[in-house]
Amino acid sequence: MAAEPTTASRLPRALARRVGRDVPVALTRYRVMAWVVGVLLIALILVAVPLKYLAGMDRPVAVVGTLHGWLYFIFFLTACDLALRARWTLKGAVLVIVAGTVPVLSFVAERIATRKTRAGERV
Repeated sequence: MAAEPTTASRLPRALARRVGRDVPVALTRYRVMAWVVGVLLIALILVAVPLKYLAGMDRPVAVVGTLHGWLYFIFFLTACDLALRARWTLKGAVLVIVAGTVPVLSFVAERIATRKTRAGERV
C-alpha cells in the first residue's frame, strides 16, 4: 500500500487540513475541561480522601475519583486536539497533559497554554 501523500509540513493531508482550523473552539474546549478536571482533582484530594480516612466514608472517593478519571480522559482528548490544531511541540503537549494529574497545576498550565496559543506561539 502506498504511503499517503504529505504536505510541505510533512503531515498527512487529512491531518494537515485540520491543523490550524478551529483553534479558538478547541481552546475553549480545552479550557473548560482543564478547569473541570482541576476542580474535581482538588475535591478528590481535599474532600473525598479526608472523608475516607477520617470518617470512614468510601463512597465519595469512589464517586469523585471515577468521575475525575472519566473526565480526565476527555481532557486528554481535548488537549491532544488543541495540540494538533495549534501545532504545539511534543514536549509542551505532554507537559500540559501531565499537568492535569497534579492538583492546582492544571490551572497554571491552562493559563500558560491559553496565553501562548492566543499569541500564536507554540506551547
